[in-house]
Amino acid sequence: MSTPSTADAVPALLVLADGTVLRGQAFGARGTVVGEVVFNTGMTGYQEVMTDPSYSGQLVTFTYPELGNTGVNGQDQEADRPHVRGVIARQLAPRASNWRSEEELDTWLQRHGVVGIAGVDTRALVRHLREGGAINGILSSDGTPPLQLLEQVRSAPSMSGLNLAETVSTREPYRWDQLCPASFDARPVRHPERPYRVVAIDFGIKRAILERLVAHGCEVTVLPADATLEQVLSLQPEGVFLSNGPGDPAAVSSGIALARGLLEQRDLPLFGICLGHQILGLALGGTTFKLGYGHRGLNHPCGAPGMVEITSQNHGFAIDAASLPAERVRVTHENLNDRTVAALAMVDQPVFGVQYHPEASPGPHDADHHFGRFAALMEERR
Repeated sequence: MSTPSTADAVPALLVLADGTVLRGQAFGARGTVVGEVVFNTGMTGYQEVMTDPSYSGQLVTFTYPELGNTGVNGQDQEADRPHVRGVIARQLAPRASNWRSEEELDTWLQRHGVVGIAGVDTRALVRHLREGGAINGILSSDGTPPLQLLEQVRSAPSMSGLNLAETVSTREPYRWDQLCPASFDARPVRHPERPYRVVAIDFGIKRAILERLVAHGCEVTVLPADATLEQVLSLQPEGVFLSNGPGDPAAVSSGIALARGLLEQRDLPLFGICLGHQILGLALGGTTFKLGYGHRGLNHPCGAPGMVEITSQNHGFAIDAASLPAERVRVTHENLNDRTVAALAMVDQPVFGVQYHPEASPGPHDADHHFGRFAALMEERR
C-alpha cells in the first residue's frame, strides 16, 4: 500500500495538546489513540523501533521520509508485538522490496491494532517538537471531530510520573538462551567454560539485549519488573542486569528499591542500560529530569577521554550529573550533543550503566564492548 492519494483514502488527524492540527491519510488500524508525540531520526530499523517496549505510550514520528520499503519479518522484532501507540510518517512505500520481507508493514500494523497517519509534513512536525518539546497528541482515523480530539488529548496524563515499566514487563520468569538469528551479524560470540549466571530485570527488555548477553557467555534468567531482592539472590546470580524500558524512571519505585538492595551486596556486578542506567543513578542518590524532546536515533556521539562512540539511543529522561555523589560515582561518558550523562560507574564497586544501547539494534556496534566489560567483571569475581 502506498500513501493513499485516491478519492477513497481514509482521512486521519493528528491533534497536539497545544491545538496544532495535522491532516493526512490513515494506514494500519483504524481508531483513536493518545500518546506522547516524539521523533526518531534513524534511517533504518522501523520494525525494531515499533516493537521496542521503551516506546510504549508514544506516537512515533519517523524523520526518514518513507516507511515500509523493506516490509517486516520475524527476526527483526524486539518483542512479540508492536509497543508504539501510533505511527506518524511522510509516506508509505508502495510495496515491500527486500529478500527478508515476510509481510507488508501496513498489513502487519492492521493485524496488531496500531494506528498510523501518512501524508504528514514530518519535517515541520519535528521542528515544532524541537522548539516546543515532546507533547501529548491524539491520532484518529475514525471520524472524531478535531475539537473533541483536542478535549481528549488535553485530559491525558503527562509522561512525567508514569510507571510504564510494569505494564510491559513479563509476568512470569523465563530463561533465554538464543543468539541473534541473523547470519550477517559478525559481532563476537564467546564460549566461557561455564556460562555466567545472570539475572535480567525486565523493565521492557529488548530481545537484542538478551541475545548479546548470551553472545558474551551469559546464562540469562529474566524476572519481572517487580522482582524482590530475595527472588534475585535466590538464583545465586554472578551478575544482575537492569534493562531498558518506558516511562519516568523516578516512578519505578520497586526497581529503585531492588537496585539499592543489590548495591548493598558490594561485590555483585551490576549493569544497566537506558532506564536501567537511570534506575541505578536514582538508587545511588541521584535525580533524573525530563529532556525537552529526548534522544531517539542511531547516530548520537558519546565520549570518554580519548574515545568517541556513535550510539543508538531512545530515552526521554536523563540523570542530573550534579546530583550524583562524587565520592562514589563518576560520569564516564557524556552525550557530545548536549553534555548529558551517557554512562556512569561506581568508584569502588563493579557497577556501571550506559544511557545508550550497546546492542544497537538497529544501529552502529561501536559500544558492544560494554557487554564484554560486564562479562569481565563476572570473571574477576569468580
